[in-house]
Amino acid sequence: MSATKAKTKPPQLSEQEILQTFNRYQSDLRNLAGKIGELESEADEHGLVLTTLNEALTEEPDRKCFRLIGGVLVERTVKDVVPALTMNRDGILQAVGNLAEQYKTKEKELDAFKELYKIRPVAGP
Repeated sequence: MSATKAKTKPPQLSEQEILQTFNRYQSDLRNLAGKIGELESEADEHGLVLTTLNEALTEEPDRKCFRLIGGVLVERTVKDVVPALTMNRDGILQAVGNLAEQYKTKEKELDAFKELYKIRPVAGP
């Protein structure tokens, strides 16, 4: 057996298939970036609400507040809502981290694809 690795040739794709694959990678990256932005905004909103509720928690933990759950407004107390809201925000931030990792992976795949098929940006008009 030979210790050297044979260099594998890229699969033979037509120009149309290369273009479709390239466009799919770009579309996937745009979708991931959009979802990351959406979730970051949601986490920021949770943070603002938590800031306000934490002030109320120290002063008046039994204060009434309302929370939207599945399209229904539910009456709760501040001390009940703060832990649930904190958990939600933490889950959102974890999802953002996972999506950011997926974005990096997809970006590396796109870079490898561009290098493999020698794709370069074309100057605009």
